[in-house]
Amino acid sequence: MNTVNEIQNTWPAGIKRTRQRECVLSVLENSEKPLTAADICSKMEKGGDGTWMSTVYRILGTFEKKGVVIKTNMMNNEMAMYELNRFQHKHYAVCTSCHKIISMDNCPMEKFIPKFEDEGFCVTGHNLEVFGFCKDCRPM
Repeated sequence: MNTVNEIQNTWPAGIKRTRQRECVLSVLENSEKPLTAADICSKMEKGGDGTWMSTVYRILGTFEKKGVVIKTNMMNNEMAMYELNRFQHKHYAVCTSCHKIISMDNCPMEKFIPKFEDEGFCVTGHNLEVFGFCKDCRPM
């Protein structure tokens, strides 16, 4: 369990500290996978800290601008997902049936060497979208 001083020392700089922001940050810290705003709101309600969905979106927007969270659009932009920025390169696959999110253990782009007409082009990042059926939804 973190002490009060440890929690105060880890609060993101430049962001006013409120109870609702603390709750959103706590939900994200305790999640190993990206969550939708609805998922975050639901977890807050279960923890006794219900709030408006619009408030969660505003908090996530603030956290995204400050680099605290990473927003990822999955399934051709149908789902906006948020995760705590742990400064690790991650990819996920999404089940098109149940929307379960499955973490990938590697980056399939690690050994990919793109060739561009512009030889001076410098790649600084990429997005990779993988979707299909999880083991529970896979058609037999």
